[in-house]
Amino acid sequence: MDSKSMSDPLIYRRILLTVDEDDNTSSERAFRYATTLARDYAVPMGICSVMESEDINIFDSLTPSKIQAKRHHVEDVVAEYVKMAEAEGVAHVEPLVYEGGDVDDVILDRVIPEFKPDLLVTGADTQFAHSKIAGAIGPRLARKAPISVIVVR
Repeated sequence: MDSKSMSDPLIYRRILLTVDEDDNTSSERAFRYATTLARDYAVPMGICSVMESEDINIFDSLTPSKIQAKRHHVEDVVAEYVKMAEAEGVAHVEPLVYEGGDVDDVILDRVIPEFKPDLLVTGADTQFAHSKIAGAIGPRLARKAPISVIVVR
């Protein structure tokens, strides 16, 4: 073990924050942590949300205006987080809105390769803590991601 490398600080150069427009509590906590890091390290931050197809019922999925309204809602949520991050002093914030597929798969297969972060910050999915599936996105990302992941409670 090289003592020089052990004393070098570990600094992240690009931070990706995932926000769930359905779970404000976990997203707000993750936001506070990610913006603090991005501001203090003076690094770019991407704020990402994935439009979940499971949130759209079969009838709404056949109505383009309903899908467009849902898409605009997700874009508006991300834009609001971007505005708040800039107000907190983060110099470079990029909105990232995706859709289609499982949330964790979209983040792992599309968002991370395109944005190229070295740290992923995500919430602990507090709204659906009783569910076996919904509360598992943060831990699944932590297990599968090729980069460092911090799950904020």
